Amino acid sequence: MRLTPAQINTIKSTATATAVLGEGAQVWLYGSRLDDQRRGGDVDLLVESERKTTVMDRARFKYQVENALQLPVDVLMVQIGQKASPFETIARAKALSLTMHQGAEV
Repeated sequence: MRLTPAQINTIKSTATATAVLGEGAQVWLYGSRLDDQRRGGDVDLLVESERKTTVMDRARFKYQVENALQLPVDVLMVQIGQKASPFETIARAKALSLTMHQGAEV
C-alpha cells in the first residue's frame, strides 16, 4: 500500500468527523495505491456511511482529504444497506479497509 500511516489517519479522521460523514463511516482504499510496484496515481476511496450523503458531502470530504494529503482523490460514496452498483461491487472486491487499519504500513 502506498499510503503512510499519517495519510491513513488523516483520511479516517476526516471521514468520521461529524461535520462530514459521521462516526459510523467506513473507508476503503482501492485502485493503484494498493500496488507497491506502481508510481503516482490518485487515491481512490470508497466511503460507506449510514446516512444518505449529498453531492456537497462528497465534495466537502474530497476537498478536505485532497487539501490535507496534497494528492488527487477520487471518492465513491455508498449508503450502507443500499444495493451496490456494478462498479461499487468491483471496487469493494479489490479494496482494503482503512477503517480497520491501525495506522501501521501494510
